[in-house]
Amino acid sequence: MELSCWIQTVSGKRVDLLSPSSEEIDILDIAHALSLSCRFNGQCRLFYSVAEHCVRVSNLVRPSIILHALLHDAAEAYLPDCPRPIKGALGGFKEIERGLEEVIFGKWVKHLDHEQVKIADNIMLATEGRDLMGNTDGWFLPELPLPSVIVPWDSKRAEQQFLRVFFDNCERKEGEGE
Repeated sequence: MELSCWIQTVSGKRVDLLSPSSEEIDILDIAHALSLSCRFNGQCRLFYSVAEHCVRVSNLVRPSIILHALLHDAAEAYLPDCPRPIKGALGGFKEIERGLEEVIFGKWVKHLDHEQVKIADNIMLATEGRDLMGNTDGWFLPELPLPSVIVPWDSKRAEQQFLRVFFDNCERKEGEGE
């Protein structure tokens, strides 16, 4: 018996989670799903979407890796947003997530810089923890939060901003804007 492990997206596409293809992956599905997905598994004081988080991370990196930063959590459009402490304990989850990331990055990202995206992601995590969680005791955050306070967007604005950043940068030519 063959294992069936797929989801249907808002556009009607069927995405095979164990063997995704670039034809199945759609930026409109990603933006929509991430705009409706709440960070921290919904355990924050206000609704704050994964899409907004990704846009904010993309604002902290150099132009050549904006798409990598914007799409760093794009696999969460197809998988649940699993908090960091749990991901490693779930057998197979990281492998499925990596497979989706490979297809997503392969489709749109010309320049990968995992180190810089992780730093930007950690800066946002520290900022989000301060502004949306109120208690980051025990988080052992390597970066300091931004001075500005996050006022979360509604899901529609998050989706629009995500798509704006994507389309403003997906046509960026090789070496432009460094």
